[in-house]
Amino acid sequence: MKTRFAPSPTGYIHIGNVRSAIYPYLLAKQTNDKFVLRIEDTDQARFVEGATELIEDTLKWLGLEWDEGPIIGGPNAPYFQSERREIYLRWAKKLIDTGRAYADPTSSETIQKYREECNANKIPYLYRNFRPENPPKWELGMSLRFKSDPKPRSWHDEVMGDMHAGPEVQDDIILIKADGLPTYNFAHIVDDAEMGIDCVCRGVEYLSSVPNYLAIYEALSLEVPRLVSLPHILGPTGGKKLGKRDGARSVDEYRKSGILAEAMLNYLACLGWNDGTEDEIYTKTELIQKFSLDRIQTSGARFDETKLLWQNGQWIRKIVNEQGIDALYERTLGFWPDAAKAYDDAYRKKVLSIIYDRLKTLADLKEMTNYFFDDPKIDLEMITKNKFLKKFSEEEISELLQQTATELQNIEWNEETLQAKLNQLLEKFEKKPAELFSLIRIAISYAPFSPALPLTLEVLGKNTAIARIHDTVTAIEND
Repeated sequence: MKTRFAPSPTGYIHIGNVRSAIYPYLLAKQTNDKFVLRIEDTDQARFVEGATELIEDTLKWLGLEWDEGPIIGGPNAPYFQSERREIYLRWAKKLIDTGRAYADPTSSETIQKYREECNANKIPYLYRNFRPENPPKWELGMSLRFKSDPKPRSWHDEVMGDMHAGPEVQDDIILIKADGLPTYNFAHIVDDAEMGIDCVCRGVEYLSSVPNYLAIYEALSLEVPRLVSLPHILGPTGGKKLGKRDGARSVDEYRKSGILAEAMLNYLACLGWNDGTEDEIYTKTELIQKFSLDRIQTSGARFDETKLLWQNGQWIRKIVNEQGIDALYERTLGFWPDAAKAYDDAYRKKVLSIIYDRLKTLADLKEMTNYFFDDPKIDLEMITKNKFLKKFSEEEISELLQQTATELQNIEWNEETLQAKLNQLLEKFEKKPAELFSLIRIAISYAPFSPALPLTLEVLGKNTAIARIHDTVTAIEND
């Protein structure tokens, strides 16, 4: 099943765009066929510099490699619509020659009057009701319209099922604009035919336009490809389509905030689709094997960022468990605190190996690991307001820390020995783990979170850990 993804370079590539790429990619790979990337850049007024490169980079990051398209080329080049003008004009001529397209000399001011007239009479505006009787010969610089043949239309949508529409929704739509470039309504039909696309996936918002598309397919004697309407991705409350006002972010923003490509692909593929099981974590290979059009839901799917973060955490652990800490470490460059630059890879990997299972995103590294690279700012309120420690006096706290530092000074510095020593100190000081361990943890990190205390101490190193305990004692005495 040859499929395509045909985005417009008019801004950032958002969640809905990417899902419209994932499903056709999975279908093509599932059937050992081609996945085509085509850039629909005929709307020059909305063109955004750099948007094409962002589209390409995002697809590469997600592992959605295209078989034909920009950069790599292919037998149906060019893959930018702005470079395919002569192809569209050739197909437009077919419609002109068969009497199915005509020049539109009507000014925009006159068209607006037609609209106002229809509104005043409370009837739908259809340009075909104002079709000029003797249009001039068409030439570049003039709009070219399709001459519709309104009649009942029926078709099958792979998601929505059997669909029907009456003649009242069909009109004389514009095929070629006055600037000589095609409209989407015409260009995508020509391109899909030229490129041999036999399955078209796009948002459900295009469903109302299908009757007009069917009329053009018919006029050009083209076979209609399989049509797949993808339901909307809804905002967090589920009431309306996800938009910028709902805090919708570009895929690139999620990437920069530490979301893994595997997690984003996994989450978006399952946003409106499931394989009928309770499974939630899928590799790309598993998605290719299990994806099916009949399991796409017809209703909108709510975008849940909390669920995305959960899946990202699952993927962080999955990568370490299956590929090792080095595989995750390669993804973390650019996410460490600035102070980490002074430390080598081996030390950073040690830090990562004890905190990775608490990460939701790679961006959490900055806050969660800063104290491993830089002495934390002492905040005695973290001790005095701690629910386990606030009952102790400053003298008791100071004495506990001094004795702890002394006991730790002369032991072998590894996780096993540290754990044994800490357990001995609980008995010696007659304290609960929540009391003694919380005190030591705060004194060496002043962080809201740290990994298991023996691991944190081991990675920090003896000199650093004991020095920080002494610094806290000094701060208490000088308070």
